[in-house]
Amino acid sequence: MFNIMPLNQQFSAVIQQKIDLKTKPLGALGQLESCAKQLTLIFSKQLDNEQALVAFKPVISNPSLVVFAGDHGVASQGVSIAPSSVTSQMVANFAAGGAAINVFCRQLGWQLEVVDAGTLSTSHDKSVHNQRLGDITAPLNTEMAMSLNQVEKGFELAKQRVHSLYEQGCNTIAFGEMGIGNTTSAAALMAAILSLPASQCVGKGTGVSDEVIAKKIKVVEQALQLHQTHFDDPLMTLAALGGFEIVQITGAILAAAELGMAVIVDGFICTAAALVATRINANARDYMIFAHASDEQGHKAMLNALHAAPLLQLDLRLGEGTGAALTLPLLQASLAFYNDMASFADANVEQVV
Repeated sequence: MFNIMPLNQQFSAVIQQKIDLKTKPLGALGQLESCAKQLTLIFSKQLDNEQALVAFKPVISNPSLVVFAGDHGVASQGVSIAPSSVTSQMVANFAAGGAAINVFCRQLGWQLEVVDAGTLSTSHDKSVHNQRLGDITAPLNTEMAMSLNQVEKGFELAKQRVHSLYEQGCNTIAFGEMGIGNTTSAAALMAAILSLPASQCVGKGTGVSDEVIAKKIKVVEQALQLHQTHFDDPLMTLAALGGFEIVQITGAILAAAELGMAVIVDGFICTAAALVATRINANARDYMIFAHASDEQGHKAMLNALHAAPLLQLDLRLGEGTGAALTLPLLQASLAFYNDMASFADANVEQVV
């Protein structure tokens, strides 16, 4: 379904040497150095000789952030502080430019797109892309959340959206989500894929009470018991436990990696999608940069499973792609030092070892 090539490590040492010879102590720019190296590997994948690589100046072009929205049948099980109607209300807020993600994208220079992946409202502003897989998923603790056909259609639609942005010159893409009940879905996916108990995966989401936490744990346990025979197949796992927006984020991550784009992974829900994506094609991991460690309980365990070192620790738990949006200046700074910072030889400075 997705032909993703692993990053070519042939010139990794050349890139690292260029970083190491900048006028600084080795490793002194911390994670900016690893970002510079990964982004350069991603953006230079078409180069076939060392001389071209040394002269190559990677840049982030037309950075785009896509927010996928979807409604979850599991919300009816009392697992959230808000009713499902809030999903569509927030889509309207995105379209009107009033949400946190709009503010951050305007401030930092992301192109923002909003996608209706399947919400209860069938009427949205004309700026919202219609990629609906249905009105709402089924409750994941009583039946399959969706059909396998819906998962496959979601992947196809997500791939089309990513290709459209790529054709506009985008080489760096991030994803956000909106969907009442989606932390329950993400926790269930995490538990199924990592074989962890629900109690280690379920968190407070946007801020629910201990009573609601107990309900979420019970719901996830029921879902894991009901669908356990599907967990060897990531597509069936998505069909059993996923949300329409999580499915499309998963497909979009895979499509972006296939095209050789840098993929900026947001918080708990987007990391669950990234986890599923790596189970579909492990090479997708090469293209992922993890934005932040959220305040959701299970996020750290997922990051560890993906061998990810997030750039930020801000105790965020909003979603929408807000954490991913905030990383853009750091990514740009990493390439700025790589491209423009003098080497010891250039600056006639004695090398620090």
